[in-house]
Amino acid sequence: MKDKARRRQLNILGLLRSSDRAMSSAQLVRELEAEGQDVSERTVRLDLQQLDAEGLTRSDGRRGRVITELGAHELAASRTVERVGFLSAKIAQMTYRMDFDLSTRAGTVVVNMTLADPKFVAKCADMMAKVFEKGLAMGHLMTLLAPGERCGDVVVPKGMIGIGTVCSITLNGVLQKYGIPVHSRFGGLLEMKSGKAVRFAEIITYDGTSIDPLVVFIRGGMTNYVGAVTTGNGRIGASFREIPADSRERVIDLARKLNAIGLGGFMEIGRAGQALLEVPVSSGLAGAIMIGGLNPVAILEETGARVSSWALSGLVEYNRLFHYSELQDRLSVLR
Repeated sequence: MKDKARRRQLNILGLLRSSDRAMSSAQLVRELEAEGQDVSERTVRLDLQQLDAEGLTRSDGRRGRVITELGAHELAASRTVERVGFLSAKIAQMTYRMDFDLSTRAGTVVVNMTLADPKFVAKCADMMAKVFEKGLAMGHLMTLLAPGERCGDVVVPKGMIGIGTVCSITLNGVLQKYGIPVHSRFGGLLEMKSGKAVRFAEIITYDGTSIDPLVVFIRGGMTNYVGAVTTGNGRIGASFREIPADSRERVIDLARKLNAIGLGGFMEIGRAGQALLEVPVSSGLAGAIMIGGLNPVAILEETGARVSSWALSGLVEYNRLFHYSELQDRLSVLR
């Protein structure tokens, strides 16, 4: 019985998570019934009282309940076992769905989304800019979302802003459009010394996780972007891909074109069958290291901000992106 009740409560958290507004117990009952669950309003009210007591939901007055940050984390953690391998599937899905055309510079790109207090972002904008300036970000473009706007399943709440950074999976999509298959092997923490990448200090394979590796490292306090941008010594997010060795020269050419339009993310491209930063590569393939898309916002965590980030959050039109140097001006418009 307790397991059944907990599953129902997690379903309630899921409904609140996907809603862009508070929900009453009556509304939740209707949604649960639409999913085939026979439940009374009294039962839902008792569930909400339990969730409130655990700090997973909170009252928004007569409008009903909303999920808290703790509730969102509990929901994600509870579904981890169900979603093993989910990230690899989502990478494939987002790669297919994006329709950016490099020749016309039009279409959608994959973005990560971070929710943060705009005042704190304004204070840390210079540090974020340094991540871009040092070449430790995915290109030099980003976007901002105002309260109420949505990117994928993420809705920006009142008093917050959404920071969209280009996800490195965008590069997978571009290469795929040119007939070049890409295998995403793992995400990791890249150790930097004197401004140069020396080795992967930590890795998590995409096939064995339900959460983006960089999100795990950021939440675990394992990154060191401050050191990377100030002394050249630190740990930043990066990922490892494999491409057909015969496509190497074409990929290098495409990387140059992507750099020119602000979507550069290739840090290093290896040679056929040769290890890249001590990572072995099979014969007939070449390794490629791509910079983590969440790097510019990860530095907010290191400087004391409370932020929530989602990798591969959704798709955004390329023409909505702007140069990182415009961040302060754009923030002033939203505040």
